[in-house]
Amino acid sequence: MTGNHTDKSITRRRAIVVTGGTVAAGGLAVAGYQAAFADTAETATDAAATATTTASESAGACMTLMSSVTEGPYYLDNALVRKDITEGKSGVPLTLRLTVVDATDGCTPVKGAAVEIWHCDAWGYYSGYTTANPGGSAPAESEDGSTANDNTYLRGYQIANANGVVKFETIFPGWYTPRTCHIHLKVHTGGQKEDGTYEGGTVNYTGQLFFDDAIAEEIFTLEPYAKHSGSYTTLDNDMVYDGGGASSGLLTLEAVHKKDPSKGYKGTLTIGVDPDAENTGAGSGGGGTPPSGAPSGAPGDAPSGTPSASASS
Repeated sequence: MTGNHTDKSITRRRAIVVTGGTVAAGGLAVAGYQAAFADTAETATDAAATATTTASESAGACMTLMSSVTEGPYYLDNALVRKDITEGKSGVPLTLRLTVVDATDGCTPVKGAAVEIWHCDAWGYYSGYTTANPGGSAPAESEDGSTANDNTYLRGYQIANANGVVKFETIFPGWYTPRTCHIHLKVHTGGQKEDGTYEGGTVNYTGQLFFDDAIAEEIFTLEPYAKHSGSYTTLDNDMVYDGGGASSGLLTLEAVHKKDPSKGYKGTLTIGVDPDAENTGAGSGGGGTPPSGAPSGAPGDAPSGTPSASASS
């Protein structure tokens, strides 16, 4: 598509390795900044929905493990454990509900799994890399008027409850050249909450979540997204998305208000992992260059104090 689109110190955690997992169907709403720990309880409706989904998956063939894709050049260690990751960043509300299951054991819930997500803001900027040019024409990240911490916004962990469920409140991501709209995620097991973040453990899955082109393009006509103009990369032309639909991370989104997309979207996603697996690579699945104007330490050479990252975001 071509057109208009719309200090908290934390301790370092050791760089962790990645492996395979599986994705199937998904979704996402927003609020202000909260550095709060995850709720472990679900409503009766949520619990029933999870039980129904898990039973359905177990009755049939459980999803097969999917190889991890690249974590990209914009990963930062020590994201905060919190449900709301917006920090006041403006955008269309997006509520993400993820269910982590063990694909090697009948899709049973993985209680205590730590799900980590990170993504760009409405104009294509990532926290920690706010001078990286998102391509096209966009205001400087500093012009958004928010009070967000430039090192932590739109990044966070949640710990799965007994049903394997985590929830995040965020905003619909923007875009940058040459990538389509996406969210990054990792599933960790074996670690623990410490100093407001997640320490230790193993990364069992590294993936990316994707959005239907028609929905994304409609969102990008709204404010503040519309202030970023240029050529948007569709799913078919993305270097990471492989066209596999839900099994490749394509989210199933439900509008909060069908006639008003600015009210936001929500949905669900099931991630099948092997909790015993570990992989020393950063994942596969596409290459390509990140936006121009990245800080001197990124992405080829990780900035001081951050782990090195691979060449596509």
